[in-house]
Amino acid sequence: MIMKEALFYEKTGSSVRCHLCRFHCTIADGKRGICNVRENRSGILYSLVFGKVVAENIDPVEKKPLFHFMPGSKTFSIATAGCNFHCLQCQNWNISQTPKDANIPGIDRSPAEVVHHALNSGCSSISYTYTEPTIFYEFALETATLAKANGLGNIFVSNGYICKAPLELIAPVLNAANIDLKGLDEKKYPQLFGGRLSEVLDAIVEYKRLGIWLELTTLVIPGVNDSDEELLKIAMFIKEYLGNDTPWHLSRFYPTYKMVDISPTPAKTLIRGAELGRSAGLRHVYIGNLSVSGGENSFCHDCQRVLIVREGFSVVENSLADGCCPHCGARAAGVWG
Repeated sequence: MIMKEALFYEKTGSSVRCHLCRFHCTIADGKRGICNVRENRSGILYSLVFGKVVAENIDPVEKKPLFHFMPGSKTFSIATAGCNFHCLQCQNWNISQTPKDANIPGIDRSPAEVVHHALNSGCSSISYTYTEPTIFYEFALETATLAKANGLGNIFVSNGYICKAPLELIAPVLNAANIDLKGLDEKKYPQLFGGRLSEVLDAIVEYKRLGIWLELTTLVIPGVNDSDEELLKIAMFIKEYLGNDTPWHLSRFYPTYKMVDISPTPAKTLIRGAELGRSAGLRHVYIGNLSVSGGENSFCHDCQRVLIVREGFSVVENSLADGCCPHCGARAAGVWG
């Protein structure tokens, strides 16, 4: 097992208090935090997943999903085991929900090796994804710093529960993020996903404040967060606090993990959600995990002509000219090169 002293913790007698994520776990000697990958050993908090990669793939950046960040490019995706949330619908539960006090799975990878593989595979960025990147923060920070020095972008795909100080530290090398905003019901959030909704919203606003390109995803779950009222509230939050240029991805739910008794999201629900988002003033609303005509295309916010045509995770056509609409000249929000 690779041992790395953790960042962002304080000693409280024989216990330590972790300040990496917003749970602020107090961890007794010999025990681990809620993420199960940060352990107190005699008053020193260690990351048990530094360089312990449990998944690595070459993905289209659209799979994150990021539609306004270097469209059509490839991203080198990595993850370690563990997560600080325990979402009942987690599609990667087999690597995110490691048994408590179990051995940590994965293969050894140094930050330099990750960057080397990303460069050799023709990727334009590295994505810290699949599980929650906050819980392998030290590994992500060192890798992202080296990646930036080698001309690569860095992407977090996150549940949005990182504390302010660690986010500020990594922000200079973090180019983009997609955050799961799982709903806007304060009571349901801890029961179904983990964490407090107010803390997620605060973190999302911090990402925006720090200048990290931000897109949000909501997995629309029937009977959980699919009401017109809740979807409209999410859209209004995005517009008010992040701006109407912030892309919002409405993703179809499929039964998995501990939510196998819920049916997949009807297409009409996602189409209605997209309509609500646009009625709230959002310029870029997308439908994912479902083939809907034009649901993944990007349009000019000014003249409404199609700028980017997508099929699945593939960019079929991109008519942007230096980030501008070729028809009317309006600048499209995003990172285009």
